[in-house]
Amino acid sequence: MPCMNPTISRRSLIGGGTMLAASALLSDSASSFAAPAQPSSAPIRLGIASYTFRKFDQAHLIAFMKQLNCTLLNLKDVHLPMTPTDQVATRAAEYRAAGLTLTAAGTIYFDKDDDNDIRAKFDYVKAAGIPMIVGSPTRQVLPRVEKFVKEYDIKLAIHNHGPEDKQWPSPLDILAVVDKMDKRIGCCIDVGHTMRAGVDPVTAIKKVGPRLYDMHIKDLAEGNVKESQVAVGDGILPIPGIFRALVDIGYKGNVDLEYEINAEDPMPGVIKSFAYMRGVIAGMGH
Repeated sequence: MPCMNPTISRRSLIGGGTMLAASALLSDSASSFAAPAQPSSAPIRLGIASYTFRKFDQAHLIAFMKQLNCTLLNLKDVHLPMTPTDQVATRAAEYRAAGLTLTAAGTIYFDKDDDNDIRAKFDYVKAAGIPMIVGSPTRQVLPRVEKFVKEYDIKLAIHNHGPEDKQWPSPLDILAVVDKMDKRIGCCIDVGHTMRAGVDPVTAIKKVGPRLYDMHIKDLAEGNVKESQVAVGDGILPIPGIFRALVDIGYKGNVDLEYEINAEDPMPGVIKSFAYMRGVIAGMGH
């Protein structure tokens, strides 16, 4: 498992090209550059999709979260394995003991139209004490998954994955199907994939409205190129407009950074992204 020094110096942060907003958030202590942890009532609550740190183990993930002063975690199974099942609750408790809140599990895929397969995944999330699945069921399997959403009282936020995703390219494709389903089934809007699907993320947020349960945020240098991902603020996505739209709809969920590039050394880009987003939020008066 790769290991990186969890202490990023002030010089390396500024030298990385972070914007003026980041400088305002820096303290004299490099390890405490981040803004104070956000209260649950904050209109924009920043979290992390742990897929960002998929090349690192649990200990490093916890250290990175502390360095970011971020407590909200959308946990991928690489950091909380589904098996052995008798260890799931214990491992989840270790994250909570470190001061983290497990907001969602996923992305979890449901591609088997089989009760046993679906139940095992819901049992996993229940054992972890996590209230929501960020999931990607096939359209065929979704009605069966709905039964388990009702039985377990666990929300399902379906994640869109862009034009390559023949099931759910954009949040509007999800909304068209789930709008008449159980209210615990909604959307996890991935703003980068949404843009690549040819849909304006701000428009999508406003249309999905109360069925928006989670968000994965990233930025792109080119609106239709998956491989053009950059640190948030360095691309063309309308981040201030996205945040304003979330406030306008009264969004109660989290905005989870999913930084999918530079997997071996993600922290410089993650730090830059958080500094930019916190600067935008501060500029909004929050």
